[in-house]
Amino acid sequence: MIKIKVSDLLGKHKMSQAELSRLTGIRPGTINALYYETVKRISIDQIDRLCKVFNCQPGDIFEYIPD
Repeated sequence: MIKIKVSDLLGKHKMSQAELSRLTGIRPGTINALYYETVKRISIDQIDRLCKVFNCQPGDIFEYIPD
C-alpha cells in the first residue's frame, strides 16, 4: 500500500487545500483526493509541483507500507 502524506504536509506547512491548489495549479478535486488518499493516479508533473511547493523529495510525499 502507498500512503500519501499530503494531509501531513499541509498541516506541517499550515496550508489549506485551496492554497495548495492555487500554488501548484493542480485542480482542487485532485488535491482533495490526495488529501483523503483516494486518488488512483498522479502524474510526474504533479509530483514535481508538490515537491516545489513543499520543498521536499517525492519520498516525503509517499510512503510504501507492505501489506
